[in-house]
Amino acid sequence: MTQCRVPQGRTPAGRDLTRGGGAGRQDRGSVALYMALIMVGLLVMAGLVIDGGAAIAARARAADLAEQASRAGADALSPASLRGPSPDALAVDPAAARAAATRVLVLAGATGEIQVNGLDVTVTAHVPRRAVILSAVGVSDLTGTAAATATVLHGTTTGGP
Repeated sequence: MTQCRVPQGRTPAGRDLTRGGGAGRQDRGSVALYMALIMVGLLVMAGLVIDGGAAIAARARAADLAEQASRAGADALSPASLRGPSPDALAVDPAAARAAATRVLVLAGATGEIQVNGLDVTVTAHVPRRAVILSAVGVSDLTGTAAATATVLHGTTTGGP
């Protein structure tokens, strides 16, 4: 059996490893550059996951508030129409509908637009949300927006016997 004896601090080819010479000299620092690029990629991915989730949550909150506010506005019926001879005479009080819908939005910390058109109350809600990680790359506003319409009905809408 043949044994190969390598002097300490040298490669089998005889290159000196103790003074920074020899193999790998041109590769010096490449791992640090690779790790820096990987960390930037991971930071962007974390931003998309965390801030993307926050944007989806803001959109869902806006949809919920728009529905609540439009129902509150549709519940603001004119007192005279409630005392009318027929349920077909129901009418929304536009000022009271706007006030009721605005109250829901303000209490939730949101803003929005309210439109009253006959028996329909449409609310567009805006829920503000700030980016946590993506603000480092210039994306700072993740405001969620959604619209909902509520219609005044009397009785049931199932149409059964």
